[in-house]
Parts: sequence; structure tokens; C-alpha cells
Amino acid sequence: MSSNDAAASPAPQAPLWNIANILTMSRLVMVPVFVWFMFLDGTGWQLAAFAVFVLAAITDRVDGELARRRNLVTDFGKIADPIADKALTGAALIVLSVQGDLWWWVTIAVLLREWGVTALRFAVLRYGVIPASSGGKLKTVLQIVAISIYLFPLHLLPFTAVFTWIAHGVMAAALAVTLWTGLTYAVGAARLVRAKDAPGPDAEPG
Repeated sequence: MSSNDAAASPAPQAPLWNIANILTMSRLVMVPVFVWFMFLDGTGWQLAAFAVFVLAAITDRVDGELARRRNLVTDFGKIADPIADKALTGAALIVLSVQGDLWWWVTIAVLLREWGVTALRFAVLRYGVIPASSGGKLKTVLQIVAISIYLFPLHLLPFTAVFTWIAHGVMAAALAVTLWTGLTYAVGAARLVRAKDAPGPDAEPG
């Protein structure tokens, strides 16, 4: 085989069952475990739910790094990873609202943005891919930090009220970035569709 043929041959596809996808699936499995722990009485179970949430959030970081560094990106991972992320944060927000620790309007606003952007990505997929932005990554970090503070049994710490207000402040920042990035995704999707639908310079007038 010539060097040109070798260069033209497609790169081998990553196997479906790789470490990155296994971590993604483990994160999905941890979601119902986390929810179950949250509804059990006792500080120990609250700490267990906190630990499961943090562990699941860590797998989100690790599986993405592994997929990129080891060339383990698959179509399954592209779909399952954001679903696992939104399932984890969505479940946490809903449980916190059910238990009275977070205002429902915050949870509803975040969920509408998250699933709305996901639906938007699929809707414009035939036109192109909307890349993840640095604002989207900041949004995820702020959401994880805020939820983690809410989940931790703050009564075990001194100055509980201070940590409660810190949680509210981080969640407010997360909400602001969440809504802002949702708006930028919508604008980006509209531009993508207009760019693809616009007639080329050689198109004949109708």
C-alpha cells in the first residue's frame, strides 16, 4: 500500500465499549442511586448522596479527557455524555426543590434551558454542529459547585448561614450564565440555519 493510500484510508473507529463510554454509563447508573440516598433519613445518607453526586461529576470530567486523549470518541458517547450530565444535574435540582432547599422557579428555568439547548442541537444537526463554548463549561462548573454546597449537610459546619448564602450566590451566578449561554446557543443556531439556507453566489435568481 502506498503512503497516499495509507493517508486516505479512514482512521480506525474507537470501540463502543471503551473506558470513556463505561464511565458515562456508570454516571447514568449513579443517578437513581443518588436520588434514592437523598430520600433516606439521616445525615449519613445525606453525606452518601453528596459523595455519589461528586463522584459522578468527576466521571464527567474524566471521561471527556480520556475520550479526547485516547481517541475514544464515539457517536454513542456524543449522545450519551450530555444526557448523563443533564440527568445528574436535573435529578439533583428536582430533589432539592422537592425537599424545599431550592426554589422551584430556579429548577424549572435551568431544566428548560438545558433540555431546550439539547433539542436545539438535534434540530439543527443537519445544518451543522453547535460547538460547546467556554461559557457552557463555566455554566457546568457553577452548577456542580452550587448543587454540591446545597447537598452537603451544612449543619455539620460552623457558620451554616454563611455557607447557605454562598450556595445561593453561586446558584444565582450559575443561573445567569445558564440563561445567557442558552441565548447564545439559540442565536448561534439561527445563524447556522441562515448560513446554510442562504443561496450561494452562483445561484440563479428565482
